[in-house]
Amino acid sequence: MLTIKELDFSSSQFWAELEALLAWDSVSDHQVFETVNSILADVKQRGNAALIEYTNRFDRMSAKSIDDLKIAKPRLQQALKHISTEQKQALEAAAQRVASYAEHQKIEPWQYTEADGTVLGQQITPLDSVGLYVPGGKAAYPSSVLMNAIPAKVAGVERLIMVVPTPDNEINELVLAAAAIAGVDEVYAVGGAQAVAALAYGTETLQAVDKIVGPGNIYVATAKKMVFGTVGIDMIAGPSEILVICDGKTNPDWIAMDLFSQAEHDEDAQAILVSPDADFIAQVKQSIAQLVKTMSRAEIINTSLQDRGALIQVANMQEAIEVANYIAPEHLELSVDNAETMAKDIRHAGAIFMGRYTAEALGDYCAGPNHVLPTSRTARFSSPLGVYDFQKRSSLIACSAQGASELGKIASILAHGEGLTAHARSAEYRIK
Repeated sequence: MLTIKELDFSSSQFWAELEALLAWDSVSDHQVFETVNSILADVKQRGNAALIEYTNRFDRMSAKSIDDLKIAKPRLQQALKHISTEQKQALEAAAQRVASYAEHQKIEPWQYTEADGTVLGQQITPLDSVGLYVPGGKAAYPSSVLMNAIPAKVAGVERLIMVVPTPDNEINELVLAAAAIAGVDEVYAVGGAQAVAALAYGTETLQAVDKIVGPGNIYVATAKKMVFGTVGIDMIAGPSEILVICDGKTNPDWIAMDLFSQAEHDEDAQAILVSPDADFIAQVKQSIAQLVKTMSRAEIINTSLQDRGALIQVANMQEAIEVANYIAPEHLELSVDNAETMAKDIRHAGAIFMGRYTAEALGDYCAGPNHVLPTSRTARFSSPLGVYDFQKRSSLIACSAQGASELGKIASILAHGEGLTAHARSAEYRIK
C-alpha cells in the first residue's frame, strides 16, 4: 500500500522534516567524474575518431565516419511525413505558442544622451551558435526540442546544432519532426559526455558552439558542469518537482493527478501538496490510492511519492506561502480563489500556475512559457530558460570632449587611489 509522508506546519520538527524531504544530492560520484573527464579529454584531443568510438561503444552503433552520424535536413522533413496529422498539428500549435511568448521576452537595446553630449546605452546581440542536447531512444521528448530551440531562434541564433543519441539506431520521429518545425540547423546522432565534449571543443567536422542547453543523465550533467567556462550552459537540472497549494475547493482527483504528472517522470521526482484543510488532504490521499492503480507508470509514481512526496497541513494561506517560498519549487500550482493575488506574494518559483483549471501539464507542452525551469530550490536565484539566455548585452559608452574632461577628473582621483598610474594618466590626457 502506498504511503506518503504527512507533515504539520505547527510541529516543532516541521522545518527539519521539510529540509530532509527536500535534500537532493546532484553531485556526481568520483567514478562518474573520472569517466567524464577522460571522455572530454579524449574527444578534445582526437575529435571525430573519439566521438565515433564512444558513440559506437555506448549506443551500440556501427558508424564508420562522422557522416554516418549526421542526420540531414531532408530526414527531418521526412519525419514530419512519418508522424500522424494529429501529432504534426499539435507540434505546430505548441511551437507557435512558444514562439509567441518568446517574442515578448526579447531584450531591446537602449541608450540616452547626457547634457554634455556623452552617450550611454546597451547593445543587444544574439549568440552565434548553440548546442541543444536532447535525450534519445525511448526516453524522447519532442517538447524539449521546441522549448530549447525556439527561444534560441527567436533571439536570432544563426547556428543551432542538435545532438540526440540513437541507441541501437532507434530514432524517434517526433523528435526529428520537432527539430524540423523549430528550425534546427544541424543534427547529429550522438549523445552522452562525448556529445557535450564535441559541442564544447569542436571536432574536424562539428564546429564548437558558444552555449549548450538541454537535459541529460548524470554523465551529461557532469560534462556540462566541467565544460562551463569554455562554453556557457543553461543550468544543471535536478529531478522534476511540483508543489500544489489548494484551499480544499478543487476536485481531489484533479489534485492527485497533478501530483502524479511530475511523480511519473522518475523515482526521484518530487510532488507535494500544501493545504489548510485536513479533510481535503484526506480526500486527496484517498484519490491517490485509487487513481494510481490506473497509471501506466504506477510503480514509478509509488516510489516517487513514498520517497520524496508529502502532504503538508498548514493553518492558513499565509503559512502555505511561507512554505512555498522556502521550497522555491520548479512548478507551483495555486489551486485557490484569487490565485493571481496570491501569486504576488510568491518570491521563488520557476513557473506559477494560477487557478484551478491551470494544470502544470499544460505548461510542459503548449501554454507558451518555457518548461526548462530551475529545480532543487535554485529558483531562489535563477529563472526559466528564455530568449534572454541566447542574447548578450554590451555596454555602450561614447564620451563627448566635455564629458571626457569631467569624468577624467573623477577617474584620475580613483585610479591614483588604487595605485594604477597608467589608468590615471590615460584619463588625465583628456582633461581640458
